[in-house]
Amino acid sequence: MSRILVGLKRVVDYNVRVRVKPDGSGIVSDGIKMSLNPFDEIALEEALRIKERGAATEVVVASIGPADTQPHLRTGLAMGADRAILVETHAAVAPLAAARVFLKLIEKESPQLVLLGKQAIDDDNSQTGQMLAALWQRPQATFASKVELNGSVATVTREVDAGLETLEVDLPAVITTDLRLNEPRYVKLPDIMKAKKKPLDIIAIADLGVAVDSQFRTVSVNAPAVRGKGVMVKDVGELAAMLRDRGLV
Repeated sequence: MSRILVGLKRVVDYNVRVRVKPDGSGIVSDGIKMSLNPFDEIALEEALRIKERGAATEVVVASIGPADTQPHLRTGLAMGADRAILVETHAAVAPLAAARVFLKLIEKESPQLVLLGKQAIDDDNSQTGQMLAALWQRPQATFASKVELNGSVATVTREVDAGLETLEVDLPAVITTDLRLNEPRYVKLPDIMKAKKKPLDIIAIADLGVAVDSQFRTVSVNAPAVRGKGVMVKDVGELAAMLRDRGLV
């Protein structure tokens, strides 16, 4: 395998307590910490392990977003990716538009494998990988908890509601990664310094001919309802009685 393409998305860090704007138009984003989507980090870690086993020669990371997405791509380079591509846009990019962008990058880079996180923790759509596979007209394996490569075939164990499912897909293919696939490596300072010298190409989304106009618009954003205070019970009997009194059983 010559090349693996990995998608990285910049999201609000999972440790940040998100606040809704007073007018309900979105979340407060000024000054909050941003980081790589955790599932995308898992995808990159898997690509790097595949390369370290000698099954790939190059790992390319790509992201869609504004100019200040570059430091997060540099994090991907510090983890071990060889090159980075930023498709620059300030517009919100829906899953279908993101899939079309990645298709253009596939046509340019000709990867044998595309790895994406199963979903982003900001919108939780879990759609981009599936849409990309359909547009590319190549096989897909989603929610992967184990990936094994054998020549031009990938054997993927995926997590489903009933347990685990194992399937084989011919390469090139799209694989989306689940939480238990691996644990991403920590970035060390020497690797951060080396990443500054690695190539990072910037492409305007308009140059790819992809329209980012979405068929959906956000009407309003609301914070979740405040949870009631918990109650401690002594035993199962007291719990059952309390649930009966509240009409819950």
